[in-house]
Amino acid sequence: MITKALFDHIRDLHSGPERGYHGWSHPLALLALFEDVKATLHDPVAVHAAILLHDAIYEPRAKDNEARSAVLAAELLADAIPADSLARTLALIEATAKHAIPDGLPAADAADMAVFLDMDLAILAAPAEAFDAYEAGVRHEYREIPEAAFRAGRAAILESFLARDALYMSPWGRAAFEDKARANLRCSIVQLRGT
Repeated sequence: MITKALFDHIRDLHSGPERGYHGWSHPLALLALFEDVKATLHDPVAVHAAILLHDAIYEPRAKDNEARSAVLAAELLADAIPADSLARTLALIEATAKHAIPDGLPAADAADMAVFLDMDLAILAAPAEAFDAYEAGVRHEYREIPEAAFRAGRAAILESFLARDALYMSPWGRAAFEDKARANLRCSIVQLRGT
């Protein structure tokens, strides 16, 4: 069980001036979505824990945030949740590195992972004001990057998302977010490219 003291510690891990979008408001938003899908999950304990800890370590230029967050989750949750749920939590956290479901997962684990990854990208389908705040938060996290370089890099990332056959992996995610997310991404790319 995740105690109040552990929950408060996890919340504190998400603070700091370097964080823009990836602050405590991000897991809070996912927790709200979690309430909508909890009854459909095979291991809601694992998904809940992954929501709390998938960005516990976040350094914008680091390439190993997900792996380091998984290591930290293993340490913090060793006595808090069952071992099988903890193993799934770590897999969920690591999957956020590529936002892809690895081959060979049991069907139930893959289904939960699809929903979790879709929750993590739900912000892409937010109303315009919230989406603009998300983009501003990402810019804050990369504030050391010159504007032109940031715009080009960010546009390329968003274009890679648009190039996917589907942004969302679960039937729930596609129905709830796909169309609005694609519209938001197209608008953002136009702004970033200045065209």
